[in-house]
Amino acid sequence: MSQQQKSVMLLIFLVVVWGINWPLSKIALDYSPPLLFAGIRTVIGGLILILIALPKLQALRFKELWPIYLTSAVLSIVFYYGFQTIGLQYVPAGLFSSIVFLQPVLLGIFSWLWLGESMYGLKMTGLLLGFLGVASLSIGGITGSISLSGIILALASALSWALGTIYLKRNAARVDMLWMTAMQITIGGVVLLIFGSVTEQWTDITWNSSFVLNTLFIAIFVIALGWLVYFKLINEGEAGKVGSFTFLIPLISIGASVVLLNEQITWNLVVGLLLIVSSIVMVNVRIGRTAKQFRT
Repeated sequence: MSQQQKSVMLLIFLVVVWGINWPLSKIALDYSPPLLFAGIRTVIGGLILILIALPKLQALRFKELWPIYLTSAVLSIVFYYGFQTIGLQYVPAGLFSSIVFLQPVLLGIFSWLWLGESMYGLKMTGLLLGFLGVASLSIGGITGSISLSGIILALASALSWALGTIYLKRNAARVDMLWMTAMQITIGGVVLLIFGSVTEQWTDITWNSSFVLNTLFIAIFVIALGWLVYFKLINEGEAGKVGSFTFLIPLISIGASVVLLNEQITWNLVVGLLLIVSSIVMVNVRIGRTAKQFRT
């Protein structure tokens, strides 16, 4: 198998596991309070990454870099996974993931404002399409047919993801990216577990096979292995391909949600998703980044 074929296989793996993460998470939430579930899966994934990163222990520099690890953990894990896991209780998984993947559009705006990245006509058109897409998806929240709170939480999840990415990009030169990911996931998971333990009850978790298997799958494949594959692709110069494949994730999420959760596909969902996909493509088509940060 050629290197290009291996890269394609890894990209397919990454997009598939990050896509099916959404309905699997919604299934797991039937058996656990949201914050405890979010904390359990991220701590397990973070500990796996720590074990993998141990041969590079000298690059951790925890005493020096802990403020960066903590800030990134709050933005990219505590807020992102917290809003995500709570919000999935209120709206369909496919709809929620579609709104969250407005993140590349928000990232385009923030990169222009705070990182000095270029802004041009095609990109501005793409940003406008992205907002129109979210407006289409949010019609149900305005009319009352779906939860407005769920839509707000999805937007908050996208916002925290974008802000976390900007923060990471501003500090990328100071940290080892594998340790950065391991630390932010582990620290964020511990914070979520603490908040969950204070506000929720461990006795409310139903430790059946469905919950355990879904949680382990997400922790191992979505969080730990997903990030390892991502870094392998980045190190091999495949960042552009990772970015171009990202728009497939909500499509897979919607398809998996229809199969696993019997969710319905509505016209405003189709229109909104097409607008967001078009937006992401237009925003990123002329952007060659050496690194782009994506969450699950």
